Amino acid sequence: MSECHGEEAEHVDGDDDTLGADFENLMCSADTIVDEAHDRKDIQGISWDKLSITREDYRKGRLQSYRNYENIPNSGEAAGKDCLNSEKGSSFYMFKKNFRSVTPAILHFQLRELVWATSNNDVYVMSNNSISHWSTLTSSGDKVLDLSGHVAPSEEHPGSLLEGFSKTQVSSFAVKDGMVVTGGFSGELICKHLNKPGVSFCYRLTCEENAITNCVNIHKNSSGALHFMASSNDGGVRNFDMETYQLVQHFHYPWPVNHTSVSPDGKLVTIVGDEPDGLLVDSNNGETVGKLIGHLDYSFASAWHPDGVTFATGNQDKTCRVWDIRNLSKSVAILKGNLGAIRSIKFTSDGQYMAMAEAADFVHVYKTNTGYMKEQEIDFFGEISGISFSPDTESLFIGIYDRSYGSLMEFARDRVSGSAL
Repeated sequence: MSECHGEEAEHVDGDDDTLGADFENLMCSADTIVDEAHDRKDIQGISWDKLSITREDYRKGRLQSYRNYENIPNSGEAAGKDCLNSEKGSSFYMFKKNFRSVTPAILHFQLRELVWATSNNDVYVMSNNSISHWSTLTSSGDKVLDLSGHVAPSEEHPGSLLEGFSKTQVSSFAVKDGMVVTGGFSGELICKHLNKPGVSFCYRLTCEENAITNCVNIHKNSSGALHFMASSNDGGVRNFDMETYQLVQHFHYPWPVNHTSVSPDGKLVTIVGDEPDGLLVDSNNGETVGKLIGHLDYSFASAWHPDGVTFATGNQDKTCRVWDIRNLSKSVAILKGNLGAIRSIKFTSDGQYMAMAEAADFVHVYKTNTGYMKEQEIDFFGEISGISFSPDTESLFIGIYDRSYGSLMEFARDRVSGSAL
């Protein structure tokens, strides 16, 4: 993966042309709720009637000018030939509120796993180089882990760096089961209990120069123990026991590993990175179970359906491929984005829906039992820092990173019309 990060993040994936100073002045600074969105016909609260360009014309301009980042030239154009022609227009999740007080951030333009919902009302985002908690009930937030200064472990565990880290640049993080695990640009790994003060564990994955921690995920292993996995630019995939913080497995691959995800039973792991072909491996020994052949560029996203049979991968060729472990010779479905790379994928816990986020402007929600034919397209403006369904499936959260209209958007599951589609 590229080493570009910091302020470049907003502009590298695509040319982020703006509507200028007039647009910024007209931008509503208050939250937008559903009734106001109906009045304005814009979920972000943009007063298009006061601008010299219509929303439709601005959308057309964005589609034409946005520059998708590709490591392999023309991958997006070539990959579009075999994509499923899904039926758009469904409404599985309805817009509920746009929180302007939340300011999501992206420090590396290719890494977008920076929004995590732990309940219908609790969301964690990366903002100002801190992990922050946002409550949709109180419309207020607080810092959980401030990484702009110095952090050091308050507990003693073998292998923990007692001196800690200073000014860690966050590349990835995950929140689950009362824990937050954060990865940094220089191989840092920082673990914290949400309900305890202080940091529990600090570790450096590698001292190599290109040491970005591309992905961290918290999961149950095959015996039911809580673990977390870290994927690095050094080609390493490291699995830690969450109770003891001890490294229990270290697999290595010949290319940077950009994302991993563990099957619901803990037995299999998807491995994708700076190589068009992904891997399905045995979680106990890292041995390859099957190859995922079909993508034309580098992949940065993956996720498992709760059935443990189906999983999906997202690629810079602007496609998401759905796979079945019983037959990896071809994809179950190939889904196409509008604008850019597919940088985040999530399934609902009941398996009924899958969301895929492009680098900017579009999140697509599919009903899985229709063969991914039924689609809801959520259309807005801004780089996407991450997406997350609440564990109860009732909410979908989208982080938007932009100087003018950054926010956290909340959508509620449509139990009436959505279930009938």
